[in-house]
Amino acid sequence: MFWKFDLHTTSHIDQLLDREDVTLRELMEEDDVLQECKAQNRRLLLFLSQDHCMQELVSLITTEPPADLEERSRFKFPNIACELLTSDVSLINDKLGGDESLLEMLYHFLEQDPPLNPLLASFFSKTIGNLIARKTEQVITFLKKKEGFIGLVLKHIDASAMMDLLLRLISCVEPAPLRQDVLHWLNEEKLVQRLTELIHTGRDEERQSNASQTLCDIIRLSRDQANQMQENVEADPLLAVLESQESVAGLLKNMFEGEKSEASIVNGTQVLLTLLETRRSGLEGLMDLYSQGYERSYTVNSSILNAIEPHLKDFQQLLLDPPKKSAILTTVGVLEQPLGNARLHMARLVAALLQTSAPSICQELCNLATMDLLLDLFFKYSWNNFLHFQVELCVAAVLNHPSSEERPSPGLQNHDGKPTASTTEAQVEAVETGRTSDPQTSTHNLFQKCRLVQRILDAWEENDKIQAEGGTRRGNMGHLTRIANMVVQNLEKGPVQAQITDLIKELPEDCRGRWESFVDETLRETNRRNTVELVSTHNMHSSSEDDDMESPFPNDLSLQQAFSDYQIQQMTANFVDQFGFNDEEFSEHDENIKIRQFDDADEEEDIWEEKEINYATQAKSRTRGKLQKQPGERGPGPGWTANFRDSGGNAASQSPAGWDTSAGNTTDRQETGWANFTEFQPFSGRQKTESENGTCVEQ
Repeated sequence: MFWKFDLHTTSHIDQLLDREDVTLRELMEEDDVLQECKAQNRRLLLFLSQDHCMQELVSLITTEPPADLEERSRFKFPNIACELLTSDVSLINDKLGGDESLLEMLYHFLEQDPPLNPLLASFFSKTIGNLIARKTEQVITFLKKKEGFIGLVLKHIDASAMMDLLLRLISCVEPAPLRQDVLHWLNEEKLVQRLTELIHTGRDEERQSNASQTLCDIIRLSRDQANQMQENVEADPLLAVLESQESVAGLLKNMFEGEKSEASIVNGTQVLLTLLETRRSGLEGLMDLYSQGYERSYTVNSSILNAIEPHLKDFQQLLLDPPKKSAILTTVGVLEQPLGNARLHMARLVAALLQTSAPSICQELCNLATMDLLLDLFFKYSWNNFLHFQVELCVAAVLNHPSSEERPSPGLQNHDGKPTASTTEAQVEAVETGRTSDPQTSTHNLFQKCRLVQRILDAWEENDKIQAEGGTRRGNMGHLTRIANMVVQNLEKGPVQAQITDLIKELPEDCRGRWESFVDETLRETNRRNTVELVSTHNMHSSSEDDDMESPFPNDLSLQQAFSDYQIQQMTANFVDQFGFNDEEFSEHDENIKIRQFDDADEEEDIWEEKEINYATQAKSRTRGKLQKQPGERGPGPGWTANFRDSGGNAASQSPAGWDTSAGNTTDRQETGWANFTEFQPFSGRQKTESENGTCVEQ
């Protein structure tokens, strides 16, 4: 920063500080007050650290500004005060963290009646959070003496800033012994239990949401920090409580007690899903199912599964009879009975439970016919891609269950014979007692009771019929394609290969014939069309060669999707190679579009000199690549540069397709063969157009 090297003129702040009667507000009016503070302007820091200035700064971030002020300037000074207090300058940190009267002023902010001003709450949280990280011992000692501190924070949990404050206490305290002391203090204050109580039907939705998010963040932070610590470090007491059967049972009781509430169901389920996490969510979760033996970071405690199992029937009832929702208008018409967030979260939960391969859980889900119900919803809500993805995860989990002959399964042991990090306690117990989950139960249920093969065939034929009549392709066909590919791949190789082979053989003869024809013809052709080849400028070939080209990707379409970003980058790179665009010219960080001089300009010429430029008579265009088109060459190649000087006839006949040649001065264009740039309006910045992808409709 330039002010560190005295390359600037004397700041006006120094001139103000020369006055004996200068006020804090006058200094805060200066635009560079924060810069000077961070640059360690000694005179400014000494002024700010005076008792009356520090008290005024704290008062600004904890007191509601007068309502009669103009709205855009009401929080100007509170915002500047917060930035000064959190500028990470040791002199200010020492003064604020070491003066108990200032800490009392800060703490008094929590003693107000709710709701807190959200902006002031964020200033307060940021200031306290900075002190927790920089003056840890002093602030923790002060807070621990306040018996009602946790209660006051939870009283204002509807403000997300209070959630951030709690997470600061859990993640920003160092060294490790002090952090462990803080965790025990929070556990003694029953933090987990009190947050769980907030996820209840009778509570405000905002409070429920923030409580749920706080519990989820505590789980993830605690697990991440446990992975980074040495093995002999004491366990996190908050995580131990969260994973206990008693705590999970209490959460489930709150979710299903009284009248069904979508808020409590969704927020409670989010906590359960976080407890069941053994991998990253989203596409990486699906990719994990295709990679046997993948090492995951977290364990699933059997106490969590033991608490969930008795409530599986309650989750099943939610799928059948969700909280009532009004009809909604979507891009494909009116939806009389929306799927709803509650049922979507139930699908997510079932997918997570199936991925644990816990025997009793899988058996109970089969008894309840949960997969059958999810497949019904999959085909009923043909435009809800969020649901389709979760059902796909469920099918993948069933097809990847380890067989009893593979005991202990690849998912249970490392190469040294010890349980992997991904092993659930229920799985270990099942292996040790010989009660490993029999995949035949889940697999038979999927192929016989759920009639997976017949559903795939019927849905495909119905979609073909709709399209033949001029209708729109159904929105779940992409996921259905991947499910069909999963079945085919597991027929060839997989933990339940033998069972699937037998189940396919047991299909009625006509159905088996339809399936074989579908796999050999329809699915193969669909996969061929869906395979996107990398574009190469060095090996271009006609479309007639496509059939003979070997796909650069494996048949697994989920893997193809995972590589889609790579494909885009490659095609972009090839486009750059061919047409010569480079990052310097089209940097995403440029604030303005740059117009550079042509290459034949005089190097010694002053490029900033104002002059008249006749674009229509420019003799050469700028060379973007290393090579220019040579005489006698045909067609565009790498580094080819267009020359627009030779118009040779009617300009309209030479205009590229899609360009409007009717507007503007026709005479000018006919004379020059190019656009009249004098008609363009000045502009700056970059114009962007965004378009929504209509393939995914949220219901």
